[in-house]
Amino acid sequence: QVQLVESGGGSVQAGGSLRLSCAVSVDTHGEIAWAWFRQSPGKGREGLASIFSDGRGPYYADSVQGRFIATQDNAKNTLYLEMKGLKLEDTGMYYCAARTGGWTLAPLSASQYNFWGQGTQVTVSS
Repeated sequence: QVQLVESGGGSVQAGGSLRLSCAVSVDTHGEIAWAWFRQSPGKGREGLASIFSDGRGPYYADSVQGRFIATQDNAKNTLYLEMKGLKLEDTGMYYCAARTGGWTLAPLSASQYNFWGQGTQVTVSS
């Protein structure tokens, strides 16, 4: 089992920065893939970044490449998503997720993940 709790969301002006955190609790063995997703109003869940426990990645969506950085701190059991140059279209609910069961060819696909946090809201205004 994997439990995830996001924090760090809030309101920010366009061009600003935020850092999201995801505290994780793991009660399973084997390789785990971690990912960040975003769901905007009226849209599906978009994969933003993925990183694997064996060191592969991170992999980024084109929409955030160069602006977002995903990291993991194993000592603190925490994932981070550093977001810079935020745009209006970055507004949405942000989720961290975990996939147990090894490698996937679609690390940014929501269907590949079986554990989810409750989400944290990010609102970017002009």
